[in-house]
Amino acid sequence: MHRILIVEDNKTLAKLIAKKLKNSLDFEIDLAFSMQEAKLFTKKYEYFVTLLDLNLPDAPNGEIVDFMISKNIKSIVLSANVDKELRKAILQKDVIDYIKKDGVENIDYIISTIMRLLKNQNHKVLIVDDSLVFRNQLQKMVKNLFFNVYTVAHGEEALGMLQTHPDIKIVLTDYNMPVMDGLELLKEIRKTHSKNELSVIALSSNKDDELTALFLKNGANDYIYKPFSKEEFSCRLNNSIEALENIEMITNSANRDFLTGLYNRRYFYKNGQEYFSEAKQNEQNFAIVMLDIDNFKKINETYGNDAGDKAIVHLAQTLSSSVEAEDIVARFGAEEFCLLLKDISANEAVQKMESIRKKIENGYIKNGDTEFSFTISVGVCTSPEDSFEESVNTADMQLYNAKNSGKNQVLFS
Repeated sequence: MHRILIVEDNKTLAKLIAKKLKNSLDFEIDLAFSMQEAKLFTKKYEYFVTLLDLNLPDAPNGEIVDFMISKNIKSIVLSANVDKELRKAILQKDVIDYIKKDGVENIDYIISTIMRLLKNQNHKVLIVDDSLVFRNQLQKMVKNLFFNVYTVAHGEEALGMLQTHPDIKIVLTDYNMPVMDGLELLKEIRKTHSKNELSVIALSSNKDDELTALFLKNGANDYIYKPFSKEEFSCRLNNSIEALENIEMITNSANRDFLTGLYNRRYFYKNGQEYFSEAKQNEQNFAIVMLDIDNFKKINETYGNDAGDKAIVHLAQTLSSSVEAEDIVARFGAEEFCLLLKDISANEAVQKMESIRKKIENGYIKNGDTEFSFTISVGVCTSPEDSFEESVNTADMQLYNAKNSGKNQVLFS
């Protein structure tokens, strides 16, 4: 479990911050009221982040910040001091943020910042700049926001890195670079990645409005003028990843089933049709599978609707973990599921589904103090029909036959 250390000599404020953090985050919270206590805590535990008051009884001039930096412990500074020069000096150090202590809303901001840092750990950022000095400075700033960071010197290297790491979410690119400049890189990226999939942020000291417009018209998500402040950069970077997350969430809500997280019928037909056409043209083998839970109504009547949901989720997880990453697993509704198994022979498809059927039959669901098990019936279409819809209907007919000839079996055509 992650831990947070709050170093604050105002005990009332420290306890208030700790309480709100505890209510919002699944973290262990430690309180230190002096620098000496903070040092003892850091010897005992590792911290996700520390919240630091600048004015402590035994460290009145922000010495606690330098101590945490020396220990490579990431920190957020809390201070009632509104002096702009002090704020500027602190932000030039390797800290995450400088937050004024003047109200409950700032505690909420601290919580949102920590939640953002948690999410950032799951994202990759690519820095593209021919200046080694600036590249290293930028890398330090991005890592300080808990992103995973990759760096390259020019556009061609960046394209190679995107092929190696297709899950990169943000590209920070300079404009003036050898081999391939930032604008050329942007155009190449947009040939394969939309603005909703990969955010490209241009960085340049060029103040030409036409250049800014040119980047934005060609698909840049943002444009930042050099030099920029750490606060501005952090806000723009976090805003960029939040926008991508929000788009992904909206897309998932349209394409995925709420209970299981699997794709829904709409997504299955849209993407299945595209694959069907390509597979037939390339003479690639595949299989379409329809399946459902046997006697599902009886499960709900005997154990309750929550038990029925658990059975559906268990089956969904088993299906997802038993097929290949490129296969499509969808929940069609209630207890019915449909699969598209790509690049697979008829025999392999039937064997795979038989293996899944046995896993379900031999498993069990824990429901309170009781346990129950269930079985599935499966229909497989191993020879494509004239259309994708007809192939799905063939699999559905085999499922119907399996249900009506004893259940708990795999039938195929």
